[in-house]
Amino acid sequence: MEAHGIAFVGPKPEHIRTMGDKIEAKRTAGALGLPLVPGSDGAISDLEEAKAIAEKAGYPVIIKAASGGGGRGMKVCTSPDDLETLMQQAGSEAKAAFGDATVYLEKYLANPRHIEIQVFGDGKGNAIHLGERDCSLQRRHQKVLEEAPSPVLGQADRERIGGICAKAMADMAYRGAGTIEFLWEDGEFYFIEMNTRLQVEHPVTEMITGIDLVREQIRIAEGRPLSVAQEDVVFSGHAIECRINAEDPRTFAPSPGTVTSYHVPGGMHVRVDSGLYQGYKVPPYYDSMIGKLIVYGRTREGAIMRLKRALEEYVIEGMKTTIPLHQKLLRDPEFLNGDYTIKWLEEWLARDGQP
Repeated sequence: MEAHGIAFVGPKPEHIRTMGDKIEAKRTAGALGLPLVPGSDGAISDLEEAKAIAEKAGYPVIIKAASGGGGRGMKVCTSPDDLETLMQQAGSEAKAAFGDATVYLEKYLANPRHIEIQVFGDGKGNAIHLGERDCSLQRRHQKVLEEAPSPVLGQADRERIGGICAKAMADMAYRGAGTIEFLWEDGEFYFIEMNTRLQVEHPVTEMITGIDLVREQIRIAEGRPLSVAQEDVVFSGHAIECRINAEDPRTFAPSPGTVTSYHVPGGMHVRVDSGLYQGYKVPPYYDSMIGKLIVYGRTREGAIMRLKRALEEYVIEGMKTTIPLHQKLLRDPEFLNGDYTIKWLEEWLARDGQP
């Protein structure tokens, strides 16, 4: 596209390529000064070398597909005895899912949070960060609910990691929107990957900064400068997004069908991003997400109250949806305290989280 003189609304092709390969992304991130999870510098196939790296990083370790995503081609290894078998299994899964059997190895963090930083660059060496999102509420590596800011980060943490990310993007002359994903444990950030695009959960960042990220992408694609300087980015209030999926809220089995009745919540600081309408047929072939409900409040407590009300108003009939799951989640004391990690949701579902 760029070779034909067509402006692409998005990053430079070389950055999409680099960050799309997780091994190359990790190498690049390390060179740019982003904190890394201890592990292999690149692809690994030699068992003895893998054992030495695992020993140095400390068990448990995780074996990951270089071209992976969505949790496929990932194996957690707790002992050197299982390393060979799990490396082979991860490679086979990766080959089947992505056509690439390459794997790498890194320390497995026992109970981290998933925190990501929204970045923006003008492609000419200027870049800013727009704060973090906490995406720790996941099931099978798929995000369920996201919020900004994170309930566990303070202003100093935000400025430190945001500053590192913005500098890294400026140094590589990154263009457009990007998200740098980290695992956070015991006050430390560890880079896991970068997504060279706008993400599903970008509206929570828009809510707390007042910056339209899609508009910003188009401006930059036109060759204009960033519309805001770092010192002018102000974080205000709290925003939460619920992913609404056409799934059974108990079993998570897909639930395609025709929308027989449809009503979206409204009111101040309530936003619904969806293509649904009454009579629309939700097909079984694609991702099950059919809507995003985003709310904003001056405080996290205020946002949660508004979200409870919005979920009560949200009507999608003709199929099962995850609305009841979100309603149950919002009644849980640990969620209300912001006290959760990336393992919390699956444990909660197994324990007592069925709506």
